[in-house]
Amino acid sequence: MEEIKTLSDVKNIKLDPTRRLHSANHDEILSGMTTDIYFIKTMEILRHMGLSKKEVVAEVFPRRSGVMCGTEEVLSLLQDKDVEIYALPEGETFEAKDTIMRIIGPYEEFGIYETVLLGMMAHPSAWATAARECREAAGEISFICFGARHVHPAIAPVMERAAIIGGANNASCILAAKLLGREPSGTIPHAAMIMAGDTVSVAKTYNEIMPADSPRIILVDTFKDEAEEALNVAEALGKDLEGIRLDTPSERGGVTPALVHEIRNRLNQKGYDYVKIFVSGGLTPERIKVLAEAGADAFGVGSYISGATPIDMTMDLKMVDGTPIAKRGRIPGIKENPKLKKMK
Repeated sequence: MEEIKTLSDVKNIKLDPTRRLHSANHDEILSGMTTDIYFIKTMEILRHMGLSKKEVVAEVFPRRSGVMCGTEEVLSLLQDKDVEIYALPEGETFEAKDTIMRIIGPYEEFGIYETVLLGMMAHPSAWATAARECREAAGEISFICFGARHVHPAIAPVMERAAIIGGANNASCILAAKLLGREPSGTIPHAAMIMAGDTVSVAKTYNEIMPADSPRIILVDTFKDEAEEALNVAEALGKDLEGIRLDTPSERGGVTPALVHEIRNRLNQKGYDYVKIFVSGGLTPERIKVLAEAGADAFGVGSYISGATPIDMTMDLKMVDGTPIAKRGRIPGIKENPKLKKMK
């Protein structure tokens, strides 16, 4: 698919009437179809004035602090363009108004992609930042991202990949894990127990048919008291059981520190001190911290990461043909940041 260059190109776009999904595919993103129309208008004007090839320095800054994510996609977006790129590596922290990316080259090489590249950093950086907050609360305790169900499937792998960049140990979304060269991580949902009508029978079948590298972690809150079911499952699986998962719904008060403490002690009393307690459901950094103190061994975090508000990113032209310049209210010229690395 050719890159969009003119308003005529936009007019000539014809979508397949049998198109099944609304999300943009890779070719549509690379062609400029997800940019704002005013950047196409801008290029038309600049070309008509003979100004589009002027060399510029563009800098991107965030409105609040966070963790960088999205650098890799921006580099891929502009890999065939005649530009230099300096940026923060993914996982690096930044403060509000820091320069997190600098692009140097003819404006026409990248101008239409302003919307796209800002979006590639704004939400991923927010997801990575939320994951970093969870990591700081969890300390050395493992947590995985369960957030794919809260976002559009087209961006689910972007979100869960960002969570790993921010500090999650793994992701349940298959594509997200594969993008980072990992195998996805996850247990089983309540649906399995509800379909079977019994937790212990599902646990036994899981143990029987799942690959050896699939952790034996079983949900224990579907039908019975969590402590009772945890003991039932532990008795059924013995040393094969690696952990139990608590996902008690908010309608019953959610997973509380007292519940974790009770189950930990009941398991220990019966000789199941090797069984880990995995907690999921409505977790925040604050809840992670108190549940860890109560005895939780691992966490599954979803909505706190997936629901993170995008970090507003702005791209300014700071130099044109070697002359410092800026809109009113901004300081002309390059704003240095020693954390920037030459990426291209």
